[in-house]
Amino acid sequence: MENYQILHQVRAETPLVHCITNIVVANFQANGLLAIGASPVMADAVEEAAEIAAVADCTVLNIGTLRKDTVEAMILAGRSANTHGTPIVLDPVGAGATPFRRGIVFRILNEVDVSLIRCNAGELAAIAGVEWRARGVDAGEGDVDLCSLAKETAQRLNCLVAVTGAVDILSDGEQVSEVVGGHSLMSKITGSGCLLSAVVGAFLAVRPNQSFDAAAEALTFYKRAGEKAAQNSQAPGHFAMHFLDELYLLGEKEKTQI
Repeated sequence: MENYQILHQVRAETPLVHCITNIVVANFQANGLLAIGASPVMADAVEEAAEIAAVADCTVLNIGTLRKDTVEAMILAGRSANTHGTPIVLDPVGAGATPFRRGIVFRILNEVDVSLIRCNAGELAAIAGVEWRARGVDAGEGDVDLCSLAKETAQRLNCLVAVTGAVDILSDGEQVSEVVGGHSLMSKITGSGCLLSAVVGAFLAVRPNQSFDAAAEALTFYKRAGEKAAQNSQAPGHFAMHFLDELYLLGEKEKTQI
């Protein structure tokens, strides 16, 4: 039985998670944050991004559907979060798909102190500059030691790196942890990775001084929710519904059984 101490803290403290995210997943991401007990705000206007980040407990920057003004809002929000000492999660969606995306990722990393990068293998390869066969925003294919690459990238960028997939890899540049589990249906719904970035952000928000442990618990919790949802699902439509339910129920059920 998992002991979700940080999850319970999220539910007790209701951290405000500021998401500048993509239009494909905004609703799913907001509902997922509500399900775990966090409070989402989806504000991407240049005019208010810095102000919202100043009062939020965490900021999540997701480059899934890029526009020029959105990029500027991300930079302003990131700088504001840095000024106020709150965590920032970067989700470099499709970082290797085009030079434009790759350039935006490096601009953010150059101008903002990111706490954690949540990416797939292809996105990590693009950030690290190693050869990879990119496939749009999907992970694609390549031959590289992901554990070593995650560790090296975390060291170089001085942040946590979480590479998610069939096995999740988390590194802070010194230690490396692997998280197994989940279900294949998690890859059949739009936004499962994007929501995970926000969930990790909520966990970091309540344990900013224990970021590795917070991220590790978030990854474990998320995979367990996927496993539970798959037990009641035959196809992606039902899975998405049950997945949100399990994000809400998981941990609470275990707590009542202690």
